[in-house]
Amino acid sequence: KKIIIDKEGYYIMIKGSIQEEDITTVNINAPNLGAPQYTRQILTDIKGEIDRNTIIVGDFNTPLTPMDRTSEQKINKETQVLTDTLDEMDLIDIFRTFHPNAKEYTFFCAHGTFSRLDHILGHKSNLSKFKKIEIVSSILSNHNTMRLDINYKKKNWKKHKHMEIK
Repeated sequence: KKIIIDKEGYYIMIKGSIQEEDITTVNINAPNLGAPQYTRQILTDIKGEIDRNTIIVGDFNTPLTPMDRTSEQKINKETQVLTDTLDEMDLIDIFRTFHPNAKEYTFFCAHGTFSRLDHILGHKSNLSKFKKIEIVSSILSNHNTMRLDINYKKKNWKKHKHMEIK
């Protein structure tokens, strides 16, 4: 239905439908420097396009919680402002919601540290639609893949369908 790409190429938004249900997906690839502020600004700029059927995915280049890195250092002020913005927008980190104590990571640094910089966010009112989320190892990149299974009911069907986002 609609595709929006920013001129720098850091995000793309696709509005469409799956099984006659509207869905918006946003993929963000934040720059290494200033990532929390950049991600927050993008979300603020597209706030009017985000609704309960929006899923935001991508490399935010930012651990959102202390558990999202092996050093478990505190998150900085910029990251706290980003997480506050997510709360205000009723967006949740789906992986952390499903796995509150998991120490799994999506990024490996040559210095020997691991972080979860890649995230999948969804609206908290749609939590029941998210069936399963996991981190899938990748040998071809220093980033692992995240997989989200979503329940979609097709009208007049009795069984559920699910979608995979990679």
